[in-house]
Amino acid sequence: QVQLVESGGGLVQAGGSLRLDCAASGNIVSIFDMSWYRQAPGKQRELVAAMTSGGNTNYANSMKDRFTISRDNAKNTVHLQMDSLKSEDTAVYYCHAAGVRLKSSFRSYEYWGKGTQVTVSS
Repeated sequence: QVQLVESGGGLVQAGGSLRLDCAASGNIVSIFDMSWYRQAPGKQRELVAAMTSGGNTNYANSMKDRFTISRDNAKNTVHLQMDSLKSEDTAVYYCHAAGVRLKSSFRSYEYWGKGTQVTVSS
């Protein structure tokens, strides 16, 4: 099976920075898309940033000037550098992998991590 494990969340003051890391492990051949989503209390889960294995990126408009996504295809890791954090960035951040090819199957799959809490104090 495949596991996505996030790390790097925590408490930070407004204006500060945090870096989130996600590592995918398991019987993985390749991952097409790795992304970060977030969900604030009482709100729907929303896309933060995504990156394909080819390096194409997609950001939510409200975050593209402050957040930077990167990944290491060989290590199956994805990272999110978050700068100039605001109180409204407070949420649980989830790692997502789509188009996951496994050694044991011709299909592709998608997986979610369990999330990491980011709290920004004003």
